Amino acid sequence: MGVHQIMSRLSEYCPVVWMNPPRDLRGALRNQPPAGDPSAFDNLIVYDHGLLLSQVWRPRHLGKLTFALRARQAARLLHKRGCSRLIAYLWRPHFLPVLDLGLFDASVYHMLDEYSFAETEQPLNPMEIEMIRRVDDVFLHSEGLLERKGKFNPRTHVVPNGVEYELFSRARPQPADLAAIPHPRIGYTGWIKKQLDWSLLESLATRNPQWHFVFVGGRSPHAELDDVVERLQSLPNVHFLGEKPTTELAAYPQHFDCCIMPYEQNAYTNSIYPLKLHEYLATGRPVVGSRIRSLELHEEVVSLAGTAEQWETGIRGALRPEASTADLIQKRKAIAQQHDWSVLVRKIADRIGVA
Repeated sequence: MGVHQIMSRLSEYCPVVWMNPPRDLRGALRNQPPAGDPSAFDNLIVYDHGLLLSQVWRPRHLGKLTFALRARQAARLLHKRGCSRLIAYLWRPHFLPVLDLGLFDASVYHMLDEYSFAETEQPLNPMEIEMIRRVDDVFLHSEGLLERKGKFNPRTHVVPNGVEYELFSRARPQPADLAAIPHPRIGYTGWIKKQLDWSLLESLATRNPQWHFVFVGGRSPHAELDDVVERLQSLPNVHFLGEKPTTELAAYPQHFDCCIMPYEQNAYTNSIYPLKLHEYLATGRPVVGSRIRSLELHEEVVSLAGTAEQWETGIRGALRPEASTADLIQKRKAIAQQHDWSVLVRKIADRIGVA
């Protein structure tokens, strides 16, 4: 995910302490493996909290104390690495109390999602607005988020999700479980989740038995998906291949005939910036996606669709030879290369003064 990509690359510019989430105290007492000493490689220090700093919810004052002690440990580890200017890089609104501890010289709030996850527009979270107003810099990943939350801090910057370009663009052998599936393959990589337009997918699969729909990714725990996924799994032209490590996942889109991003269109998806967008483009394969805000910015390389009929037209177009000319393949790859994580993180490093 983007958090890991960003922080690991920021460590190329300065020491970074990655604070793993604290374990719940009750879980820790149920003989979960104890946390070891902080482990460091290059400039990235991965710190796991021990039993004494586990997450405590009650009494509240003890929870606040352990929260503060975890933040102090992060600052201490950075001081040990010789850092004279400390930056708190925060990812969620509930980290707001860090700003009151007086431990850091600067602060960043990086918003990688619409954290309400609501399909309809919700009132803004007061804690998040306070976070946005108080930090020195705000990074968010989509124009949709900028419209909703960009007015509260003048130092707000859009940094979209990126791609490990070399990983996804380098030619790879066809995975064995994909090789047995006939062409044309209409493929999706990523979480099997409720934000996808499942009624659309079911319609496309039943109306077009000559197309083989391939889903590669883990299943989110959304009970409302059970029935539709079960129906789709019963179709001979629908294939769920399960979750893959990222290094293996990168091979699959290269062997799809058309890559798809079939999101529902709602308030939540209006604010997302799909990680898979530039992963798909890095392969050079044709892409069809829902008409959501972030994909509209790339309409020159992504065919957009709303209705089932528009989706069928888009997929048919993607399957034609003229959709995979050398020029179009290079155009898609060039846009993905501009969104390599190293390129994007360099911009962040410049903004926060560590480059």
